Formats: sequence, C-alpha cells, structure tokens
Amino acid sequence: MPHRHFVFSIPKIIRIYFLFDRALLKDLAKIAWEVLSCYYKNAVNKNSAVPAAICSIQTFGDMLGYNPHLHILCADGCFDNNGIFYAAAANLDGPALEPLFRHKILSMLKRRGLITGRVIELICSWRHSGFNVYCSDRIYPRDGQSMENITRYIIRASFSTERLNYISEDSKVIYKSRTGNDSKEFEVLDFIASICCHIPNQNEQTVRYLGYYSNVCRGKREKKGMDQSESVSYTHLTLPTIYSV
Repeated sequence: MPHRHFVFSIPKIIRIYFLFDRALLKDLAKIAWEVLSCYYKNAVNKNSAVPAAICSIQTFGDMLGYNPHLHILCADGCFDNNGIFYAAAANLDGPALEPLFRHKILSMLKRRGLITGRVIELICSWRHSGFNVYCSDRIYPRDGQSMENITRYIIRASFSTERLNYISEDSKVIYKSRTGNDSKEFEVLDFIASICCHIPNQNEQTVRYLGYYSNVCRGKREKKGMDQSESVSYTHLTLPTIYSV
C-alpha cells in the first residue's frame, strides 16, 4: 500500500505542560490520529472504512531541547471489512489539517484546566500559531528504501554519542547539531538532565499501532485467515474538504 509520513508539532508556549505530565503525550497522539482518521474516512467515503498508521512519539529536538511532536507513518487510504485497500487522492494538503489539530489540542488543555480562553485567543491571534502538520509526498509500495529510511528516523534515539564531545577538564559537554554546522555547550549535570527528561515512564508506549495496524485488528484478521489473502484496490478519489474550526 502507499503511505505518507506526517509530523504533528505544537508551539513552545504549551510544551511545558507535556514536560511535567507525560500522560498528555498519549492525548497528543490520540488527537493527531482523530484528525487523520477524519481526513481519510472522508477521502475514501466507504462504509466501514478503517485507516491505518504507526505513530512514534518523540520529545527531543536537534539540540536535546524538549520538543514533543509526533511522527506518523500512515497508509494513504483506508481498508474495508474484506481487507481491500482504497487509496485516497494523491494531492493531500498537510497544512489544511492544522486548524482541526490546533482546535482539538487547545480544547483538551482547556478542559484539563491547564490553559484559559485568554491563552487560546492569544495563540490564535498569532500569524504563525506554532502548530504545524507536515505531510510528505506519497511513498509508493515498491519504494522500500524510502520506507526504511523513514522508519529508522522516527524510532531513533534521543541523542547520538557520535555528536558528543566530553571535555573532562572543564566538566563540559559539546553537542553538535545533526548537520554538524552548529553546536551547544552543556555543563555535565545540565546535559544529564536534558537526556533524562526524554526517558519514558514505566510502561509508557512511545510507538503506537493504530486502526487497521492495531493489535486488535491484526488479531481479528489472523482468526479469519485474512492476512495472507488481502487484495489492494486503487481508486481515483477527489480531495475531501477539511473544515476549519
């Protein structure tokens, strides 16, 4: 099946809530999945359409700063009850998903009493709210190398020892950017603290299988013996409307 790589990110002003309550990361993944499910179900417009995705929750930026965001590898369409895959239109516009994602995240934080309506008004008044939805071009079934590169990227570790230089005389750590064009200097304890804030809690899931790829759906298919005989159908579908809130 064709797939797409999505990245859902949030503004700096609300990241602190996810730092001190990692349980919110589960809600972040749930909301992003709701947005993608809404899009693909409308795109395919089939009864009992089931989207499919693998979601990786990451909390680190290039310089180990706390930056909670999601990498989602999503089947570019939906499955029906018989395991037939219906592809969505190829001209997906990622930024069109951002208003719904923003609305759901801010509403969730307000329900939990973490932000007020005034904060929501402030964020929505900015020219660039800080919310972003990136969508890659379609990855076709035979492009195995691209799929492998993306899956390696979305499950990578929070830091790389190859980019780290420990200066024992000064008790400092020099950490290079991914491109090698920039670096950041840490005191040793600050560097350890930066790493520790990315450690998941006990039994916390950082990779989630959703929809048709979930363990529940896979278990049902195994009982029916469907996984070995599924077929794929590509259809010419128009781009659905994503309503802004």
